[in-house]
Amino acid sequence: MKQIPFEQIHLTHIGGPTILIEIGQLRILTDPTFELAGYQYSAGPQTIKKTASPALPASTVGVVDAILLSHDQHGDNLDPAGRASLAQAKEVLTTPVGAQRLGGNVRGVPAWETITLSGVDGQEVRVTAMPARHGSEEIKEATGDVAGWMLEWKGQRRGTLYISGDTVFFKDLEEIVRRYQIGVALLHCGAARAQRFGPSHLTFTGVEGAQFAKLAGEATIIPIHYEGWSHFSEGRDEIEQAFIAAGLEKRLHFLPFGQPVSIEL
Repeated sequence: MKQIPFEQIHLTHIGGPTILIEIGQLRILTDPTFELAGYQYSAGPQTIKKTASPALPASTVGVVDAILLSHDQHGDNLDPAGRASLAQAKEVLTTPVGAQRLGGNVRGVPAWETITLSGVDGQEVRVTAMPARHGSEEIKEATGDVAGWMLEWKGQRRGTLYISGDTVFFKDLEEIVRRYQIGVALLHCGAARAQRFGPSHLTFTGVEGAQFAKLAGEATIIPIHYEGWSHFSEGRDEIEQAFIAAGLEKRLHFLPFGQPVSIEL
């Protein structure tokens, strides 16, 4: 397995849950959402609207080796333009039930199962599906299956790269931090809400993000999927306030939109 220098690791936040991860020459995209502001979809009696366009259109992202799709059933994680982009990837990884619905080049990965991705220059990245729960225990059947992801490769010094997917804080996350030394965690925040579930939140609150950070040692916490949609009940300010209250503000980092940022792992 080829070692990848840290200066060759880049993250580009395209918007919402969509991140381009470049590990050497291996290019990985998460939850593709490329519709412009104004796109909307129905969630029961509620219409969820997209309020910000992506920082980059799909046409400028180029060919990707893999797409890591946390789930396919909600339009803020896979919108029509994102769905069209799936066929352009060499491989798409998602939940087993999502793979059954999508077909084509989509592969279902159960929680804790590992898939190895290989780049053109010989580097390999191990991708392991992580457990996630899209809301409280009482509504998990209604919200459907979701996957998070853990990325490992040779040369990591600080730890692994974790992508939470749409999840709230629940017991299985404690098992994740027990099994892995996480260097950087991309957390789906925003405390999303749906009218049919009342005040129950469907993604990390700022307080939950800080709670996870406490468990995750010295991991750098990067919030994503906290802006650009009408169903978020928290934004950057609430996340920052929660980390300040927990004394963890130095570990909290926000990515600029549309600009590749080198991260040290």
